[in-house]
This record gives sequence, structure tokens and C-alpha cells, in this order.
Amino acid sequence: MTSPEDLPGAPGRDAVAGAPGAVSDSGNARTDTAPVVRPARPEDVPEILAMVRELAEYERSAHEVQATEEMLADLLFGGNTPSGAPAAYCHVALTPADHADGPPLARMALWFLNASTWMGQHGIYLEDLYVRPRFRGLGLGQALMAELARICMDRGYARLEWWVLDWNTPAIEFYRALGAQSMDDWTVNRITGTHLERLANRAPRD
Repeated sequence: MTSPEDLPGAPGRDAVAGAPGAVSDSGNARTDTAPVVRPARPEDVPEILAMVRELAEYERSAHEVQATEEMLADLLFGGNTPSGAPAAYCHVALTPADHADGPPLARMALWFLNASTWMGQHGIYLEDLYVRPRFRGLGLGQALMAELARICMDRGYARLEWWVLDWNTPAIEFYRALGAQSMDDWTVNRITGTHLERLANRAPRD
């Protein structure tokens, strides 16, 4: 049976994605080298930001990216939360040894913790899952998703979830092959910009 990783040229906000932001593992290359997945390090920030921008370009939203290296470093390593923990986390897949002429990182998964009041447990929300086009078809997407699933199981988190763009069929097929279910009864809502500022101004003052 053909998996999404074997489809020609599939991307997403993984560009598998939508994952949050993902592009799919559709096959442009093959390697016998096992994927190397590890937590991101501060020195990875320039490459992570480059992949964020590549993903936004794929999603036709490059003009919306405002992040800088400094902002991303603060998000992932700054400890700018009440607990002092990072606000978000990132895992990366290294470029396989037999593709040494490429960039140092082949793929990334950027995520943070959310919570379920019904289950009384944390979960992982996958903000961005992206594989660079030349590395699709190497199993890196599955390797990153498996690592996040392992973190959920090891830490007692109840679920792993993300958004995916409706038109990103390769990503949707990739996620379904992993066992994901679409939450079709739910609609995403968001407040930003001046609307967020106006709402904040309605908050009670001390």
C-alpha cells in the first residue's frame, strides 16, 4: 500500500501540513540512513526561521511572517513564562549523511503544551511541521511525529493535535495514515491586531 510519504511531491504546513503548518514527505529522495531527530538548540534558530519562512511561502502566506531570529530564540529558549520554562519547543531532523551538500537541518516540528479540562491532562499542540522539498520521502515526517507521540506517552499527555489547511490533501492523507481524525465539528476562532487591543481595553482595571 502506498503511503503519503511515497507520493510524488507532496507538501503541507508540515508542508506536510497545515500542521500546524506542515509539508508532506512525498518522495523526492531516498536514503538508507536512519533519521536523526533531536531537540533544537540555540544555534539552530537561523535554520528554523528559514524553514518557517519556507513553509509560509508554501502556504501562500509569506507576507504574514513577522518573526525574527531574536523573537524565535526568545520563544524557544528565553524562559519568558511565569514558570521560567520556554513558551514553545522544537525538534529537528538532521540532514542525512548522504545529503551532506544540503542545509544542516532537513525538517522541524515546533510545538507547545495545551490542556484538556475534560481529561485533566496536558497535550501537545503542533504549530509547524515542515520538511524541505529535497528531503521528502526519507521518513523524516514520520520520525518527528513518532518522537512527539513518544513524548506524549512518556509524560502522560493525553493527545497530539494540530491544524491542517483544507486544500493540503497530501498532508491530510499523511496524517490520516498515522491515525489522525479530523475534528470537523469544531471551527477555529482567533482575535488579533486592533480587535485584540479593543478587547483588552474592556478588561476590569484594579
